[in-house]
Amino acid sequence: MSVRKVFADALERAANGRELSREDLQVLLGADEQESTSLFELADEVRSRFVGEEVHLRGLIEFSNYCTGNCLYCGLRKNNRSLVRYRMSPEEIMESARRAADLGCRTIVLQSGEDRYYTAEDLAELISRMKGELDVAITISIGDRTRTEYELLKEAGADRYLLKFETSDPRLFSALRPGTTLEERLKRIAWLKELGYQVGSGNIVGLPGQSLEILVGDILLLRRLGVEMAGIGPFIPADGTPLERFPPGDLEQVLMTLALVRLVLPRAHLPATTATATLDSQGRLRALKCGANVIMPNMTPQSYRENYRIYPGKLGIGEMPEESYAKAVKMVESAGRRVSRDYGHGYRVREALKTGSGIS
Repeated sequence: MSVRKVFADALERAANGRELSREDLQVLLGADEQESTSLFELADEVRSRFVGEEVHLRGLIEFSNYCTGNCLYCGLRKNNRSLVRYRMSPEEIMESARRAADLGCRTIVLQSGEDRYYTAEDLAELISRMKGELDVAITISIGDRTRTEYELLKEAGADRYLLKFETSDPRLFSALRPGTTLEERLKRIAWLKELGYQVGSGNIVGLPGQSLEILVGDILLLRRLGVEMAGIGPFIPADGTPLERFPPGDLEQVLMTLALVRLVLPRAHLPATTATATLDSQGRLRALKCGANVIMPNMTPQSYRENYRIYPGKLGIGEMPEESYAKAVKMVESAGRRVSRDYGHGYRVREALKTGSGIS
């Protein structure tokens, strides 16, 4: 059987809603340019059918670039001495959240390095205040904490938690994230699900040492976890890290991975990540056309943005929050879509709210 026929058969299984096997995913992920066009079109159709034409704009506040971790790929790593460190005060964070809500963001994303300066009690107070004063959902992305801390943040009003596993290969995970294990990361994701969070996770495409087989494993792990949001972004070598001289991930492979995640998790929220636009100015727009339905305009104050350098060349460093939001709206419209005006909750929560059955 020809390679093209094998691809066509796998794509047909996906189009018919059948569960894709590891072999199917390997074939589809190895698509050539002509085949990838068909894959992107199918992913866009599935996106339209299951999550609709709306794009959710989630206001991102990067409130600290301190980190206790030493991940080899991340510019915020503890041993990066060239980075000017900062922490936003609670009032600065609240003001940024107000600004985002006033612009139209129905979700606020609070993101930082793994910075223990902010205790769970501090963050819970901030979240409670935010929920009391603003009509928003709240996503947290602050890395590894204890189950007790996750529980406290949930009780304060946090709706979602983003904890990416980055790679499904245990050896590569521990090599890239010294002192940690994939098992520990997955245990925390399980805690978050048990506590009732809408859970997001995801991977990095193009990591040094990553194979096609590992990348397929990433997609299968996302399906097994049943995440409600999946962040798929490229590896971009960061200055001041051990991997700074490695080549970046390939945009086409990122988009094919994104498209396949849409096929295996049709109801999940998938961001068109800022990192794709670092590889290509049209990266986020292309992501919107192959399965993505979320954009995170940056609401971090301009004075701090340039120092949240997870990777170099990050889009929008010199923009004011209003500019970032306006550009996101324009991008949504240029994709022939519309900006959502709801909270963008995951499918499980949306169904529970519709039926009034509560959320377990």
